[in-house]
Amino acid sequence: MSSIPLIYHSDYDLNLGSHVFPSQKYRLVRDALVAQKFAAASEFIAPALAPDEDILRVHTPDYVHKLKTGTLAPHEILRMEIPYSKELIRAVWLAAGGSIEAARRALADKPANSNSPRAAVNIGGGFHHAFPDHGEGFCVIHDVAVAIRRLQHDRAIRTAMVIDTDVHHGNGTAAIFARDPSVYTFSIHQQHNYPEPKPPSNLDANLPDGIGDEDYLSILDLHLARCFREFHPDLIFYIAGADPYREDQLGGLALTIEGLHRRDALVFDYARRHRIPIAVTLAGGYARQVADTVKIHVNTILAASTSS
Repeated sequence: MSSIPLIYHSDYDLNLGSHVFPSQKYRLVRDALVAQKFAAASEFIAPALAPDEDILRVHTPDYVHKLKTGTLAPHEILRMEIPYSKELIRAVWLAAGGSIEAARRALADKPANSNSPRAAVNIGGGFHHAFPDHGEGFCVIHDVAVAIRRLQHDRAIRTAMVIDTDVHHGNGTAAIFARDPSVYTFSIHQQHNYPEPKPPSNLDANLPDGIGDEDYLSILDLHLARCFREFHPDLIFYIAGADPYREDQLGGLALTIEGLHRRDALVFDYARRHRIPIAVTLAGGYARQVADTVKIHVNTILAASTSS
């Protein structure tokens, strides 16, 4: 039924209970897609754990060793803002494997009856606050960077663009690719919000508090036009954050669910017009009602499907 590859693993759910990060959303997104008959249960593609050698293309050996052996210092766990567990490490290694798989699927030959570039979705991932030597802001491993480095290593791509619409600046992404002309980074986010400091991306849209649909979409359109004037990548990674939503507990923007759906459609339209494959990760989302976060993520997948 699904017209696009969907990458998912049941172990994406960390079972964090009442934690503000609703890791059960991954399972709920999958269940919603099945209930809506968008995809059959058998269609979801289970990722493999990312090989350690791929994780090490981005992260330092010392940090990876601490993660795998459970020897992080208390302050390092505190900085991650989620409890350490073996299940956490398995989940983030799977998320990295999922983003590698989504990128590969996006690069695969498009259907014979389609003139559009391919899209693929990792229902997990988008952990854009992870740095080479530490995790922060609910992010442990930078799955998108790992995927880009793996595909570059395989010579499947030479260049990539990261389009990040999470309400929080993609500081890990900006830092990892700061001196790399092969990767173009764009982040549109709330200025007066986590993180501080915000290392510069290739292009940043620093938004004022409380901005709504129309102003947001106008600014996004102008910045996307500039992105594609300045860079033409082999692959786009779209970090589709659900947290610009007006009911988000960790955000301060005022987009509606419909506005976020239009945001997604705009990003996919740019990818289609420029004929660039796009891999999607479903990032932040901390709505007061988890069902709203799930609906926003499902709408992103629907928009991706429409664009392919």
